[in-house]
Amino acid sequence: MDNSKIFKFYLSFSFGENMRVDEFFTGDFLSLIKRTQEYARHFFEREGTHGFSHVRRVLNLCMHMGQKEGADLEVLALAALLHDVARPLEDRGEIEDHAVESAKIAKRFLETLGYEKADQVAHAIESHRFSRPPEPKTLEAKILSDADKLDAIGAIGIARVFMYSGEHGRDIETSLRHFEEKILKLKDLMHTETAREMALERHRYTEEFISRIRKEIEGEL
Repeated sequence: MDNSKIFKFYLSFSFGENMRVDEFFTGDFLSLIKRTQEYARHFFEREGTHGFSHVRRVLNLCMHMGQKEGADLEVLALAALLHDVARPLEDRGEIEDHAVESAKIAKRFLETLGYEKADQVAHAIESHRFSRPPEPKTLEAKILSDADKLDAIGAIGIARVFMYSGEHGRDIETSLRHFEEKILKLKDLMHTETAREMALERHRYTEEFISRIRKEIEGEL
């Protein structure tokens, strides 16, 4: 599959521009990606820190990084769309690890549609969670893991931390400890060069925000 055509399709599909996607991408994959998006979307009953908007941002990051890194954009797009389908189950305490369950769900879904790279998609999904094994072995798996972490840093990451705090009744100080205990460590956990470059800028922005808010808390500003 021509990566440039897939990337053009990604631009029109992900950003919702008023374009006909079949001008940029035709064939079985166009049908598959549409079916996959609708299948993934139905798992998310509401928005939030890990809602479907997170999935769309991860897809955007994956396509951007995947083109730069020379990845298989088919596998990457499907993995991005399906990587968190079991997250609501974990949030409700019904399963222990959403990455493992999401991989199982994705593989079953893609195999029923006859997609030949279902195993590659499943591996990327299963290994996207940096805090638990297995380690990502393929380029596509590494990019998905990087994209998921990048969405926790920078302006989006800051918004998500405080969104989560609002959802769970956490105060500002607790949120700031979360930045120090987790978010500020993410830039050193990237697998790809593209992600490392992006993480540096997002990390810098996050540090500036933390410095600013602490000065405001202390009444210095």
